[in-house]
Amino acid sequence: MSGYFITGTDTGCGKTEITLGLMAALQIRGQRVLGMKPVASGCDPSPDGLRHADAERLQAQGTFAVPYALVNPYAFLPPIAPHLAAEQAAISIELERIRAAHAELSRQADWVLVEGIGGWRVPLGPECFVGDIPRTLGLPVILVVGLRLGCLNHALLTAESIQGSGLELAGWIANQVDPDLLAPEANLKTLQTLIQAPCLGAVPWMDAPDARAIAACLQVGR
Repeated sequence: MSGYFITGTDTGCGKTEITLGLMAALQIRGQRVLGMKPVASGCDPSPDGLRHADAERLQAQGTFAVPYALVNPYAFLPPIAPHLAAEQAAISIELERIRAAHAELSRQADWVLVEGIGGWRVPLGPECFVGDIPRTLGLPVILVVGLRLGCLNHALLTAESIQGSGLELAGWIANQVDPDLLAPEANLKTLQTLIQAPCLGAVPWMDAPDARAIAACLQVGR
């Protein structure tokens, strides 16, 4: 099994759209691919329990059906930081539970793509952060850079933090989330010069993002 952990510069940078595009790119090449979002807050009640729209999209994009509990082991109702949501629910986010769910998905698929929550340094507990998930799962990291004002600082700090933690930054993807951003090409060129990892694609602004359209903008695979 191969896989990546997809993190982002911040909330709203397009991690889910890019993860769906990566899944589609691999599926186009005949790979069996599953998606996972281990931790999600801001979930909606359903007859089957709490459900998160992004996790459901990853589940639906999978090459075959798997239980929601494997895709999203930790689902929280309030749309707040995950460590606060877990505290309110009186539970702890355990990396071993995430590892077990990932292992089951990995047993069935060629690729498992794991989407984080928020940015790289979002806390999951008193001494646990988002970056501890790929460390536990043994996954290289792909950074999604939401192209908008302020993205250069966010991207460079995040890339440095990932690489400084000893994990592999397999590459980064530029995703234009602001249609009115001035000089997007110049921002992209700056990032290509300064981030010490390959650019795996640049996704332009899309009114209605589509996984296959995004896939056409990406280079993925090892």
